[in-house]
Amino acid sequence: MLFVLVYFSLFLFVCFRALQATARKRTRFFLIIAYLIVLILQIIFYARVVADYSFWLEHPFRKFFAVAILLLPMIISRYVAVGKYTELYLPTIQDAVTISFSQAFEFASNLSQAIAMIKKTGDSLTPKNFKEIIDDLPRHNSFHYLSSGNLTEEYLKAAEASLSDPSLYIVISDTGSPASEIISVFSQKQFNHASLSFDANLQTIVSYNGGKRVYPPGLNQEMLEFFNSKPDASILVYRLPVTAEQKQAVIDKIRQINLEGSAYNLLGLLISKSYKPNIMYCSQFVYSMLSYIGAAYFYDTGTIKPTDFIEKDYYRKLEFVKELRFSVFNESDGC
Repeated sequence: MLFVLVYFSLFLFVCFRALQATARKRTRFFLIIAYLIVLILQIIFYARVVADYSFWLEHPFRKFFAVAILLLPMIISRYVAVGKYTELYLPTIQDAVTISFSQAFEFASNLSQAIAMIKKTGDSLTPKNFKEIIDDLPRHNSFHYLSSGNLTEEYLKAAEASLSDPSLYIVISDTGSPASEIISVFSQKQFNHASLSFDANLQTIVSYNGGKRVYPPGLNQEMLEFFNSKPDASILVYRLPVTAEQKQAVIDKIRQINLEGSAYNLLGLLISKSYKPNIMYCSQFVYSMLSYIGAAYFYDTGTIKPTDFIEKDYYRKLEFVKELRFSVFNESDGC
């Protein structure tokens, strides 16, 4: 496993360079992500090619390529340092001996965060998660409507029964689904799914999702069990005051989408625009409903993340209602 140890050692070295840089945090973050992707590819190459003696390539050549790809993180580092940020070079000896206590503390803090990020990445970027996502891809289509009539008339009547409560409930969740886990690696956000509910008891939750392999991907009702895909799954519930007329308008719009058809916008992670109006991802749907009734409280700058509904509430339109931790329910059930 000498190759793997060297790969990992180089990864730590180039991460140290990035953390020491005076470039913007965003630049350093994406640089570390690039190094991490290279590390994963290096390990996969070693496991699938170098260590696999059944592979057609001659053994000496396999080792040659394994050594050659050692240079990948250094090439990235060199390119960024020379082309963009010369600060990414290691500090001089004079700089090193004059490091202050606050700088040392900041470095230790950054290193701790990087290690935590690496651990989370390792827990999320698993073969099982990738396999589940790849197996689910044939069910999706970002250009044609797949789902129609998934919302029953009983659901719509239950939503209308809540009109006496002049509120919409925004539900931000950490579901633990394979897609959510992988998205969290790149978004660096714990909560990666957004939904709407018409009642405080969350009996009328609705959003765009994959349908849990029961319904086609698109506009679907969500049950609380939908969010319980991992032991520490949790959801945040916020109340947004609206009028009964606005609430009815959202219900009518959802009824219209349900009849016309919908599809989950899988490409929305890369492209903010949709091919058809009813092709959306979860936070696009929530924002479009708020915008439709004139209740959007922040400006859409492109790709909308679920956490934007909380972080961009500059005028304090939302009222925090509760947080539900499913680990508490699991323990109380003796699970």
